[in-house]
Amino acid sequence: MPRISRSATPKTIRPSGLKGKSDEPNDKQQTTKPPIKRHRASRRPSPDTIEEIFRRFHALEPEPKGELEHVNAYTLLVAVVLSAQATDAGVNKATRALFKLADTPEKMLALGEETLRQYIQTIGLYRTKAKNVMALSERLVREFQSQVPADRDVLETLPGVGRKTANVVMNMAFGQPTMAVDTHVFRVSHRIGLSKGKNPLAVEADLLRCIPDAYSMHAHHWLILHGRYLCKARKPECWRCSISELCSFPDKSEPPHGHRA
Repeated sequence: MPRISRSATPKTIRPSGLKGKSDEPNDKQQTTKPPIKRHRASRRPSPDTIEEIFRRFHALEPEPKGELEHVNAYTLLVAVVLSAQATDAGVNKATRALFKLADTPEKMLALGEETLRQYIQTIGLYRTKAKNVMALSERLVREFQSQVPADRDVLETLPGVGRKTANVVMNMAFGQPTMAVDTHVFRVSHRIGLSKGKNPLAVEADLLRCIPDAYSMHAHHWLILHGRYLCKARKPECWRCSISELCSFPDKSEPPHGHRA
C-alpha cells in the first residue's frame, strides 16, 4: 500500500457569521430518517418574515460553501457518499490523501477496493462505502464516459446515492437550486416553522415552495450551517442567533450564566 501523506492542506474556513462548535455528526444519507423531536410546534412565518430570515443569512455569508473538500464533480460525489453518518472533518481527513491518487473514476478503479478501504477506514461503514464507490465508479466509466451525470434521477440510480446526495451534487457541481435535507436542515426547518413535514422529502417540498427564488441557490447551505453551529440539536444558542426574534420556536434557550451580550 502507498504511504499516506500527512502533508498540510488549506483548512476549510467556516462562514464568519456562523462560527461555533458543531455538536453532532452531519449529512446522513437520505435512507436514514432524521429523528423527530417532540416539542411544541413553531408557527409558520409570513412570506415577509421568510424573506427577512434569508436576507440576514445572506448578509452574514453571501456565498456559503459546503465543507466537504473536493476538486471536481466526481470527488464531490465520492465525498458526499462517504459523509453518510460521518462528519465533514472526518471525511476530509481521509480523502485529502485519497484524492491526490484517485480523482477520476478510472483512477479509483485502478486503486482497487482493498486499497480504498485502507484510506477510508476511519470513516463509519467504510466497507460498504468502499463497495459503493467502486460500483458507482465502474458505472460512470461504463455508461457515462467517466462523467458525473447532471441529472438527479440518474444520480439516484448510482450505488450509495440517495436523494440528499444527488441534491448536493446537483447544487454544488451543476449550480441547480436543489434543497438537500439532512438532519440539520430537517431540524432547523421545523424550529423556524418553514416546514412541518414528517420526512425529508416533505420538508424538501415545503422549502422549495416557501423560500424566495433569490435565495434558493444557497438556502440549504445556510440552513445546514445555522443548524451545525447555532441551532444545535441539544443546546441551541438562541441568545446569539441573528434571526432569534423572527423565529417562533417556543423553547428558546437562555444565555449561559455569566454570558455578556
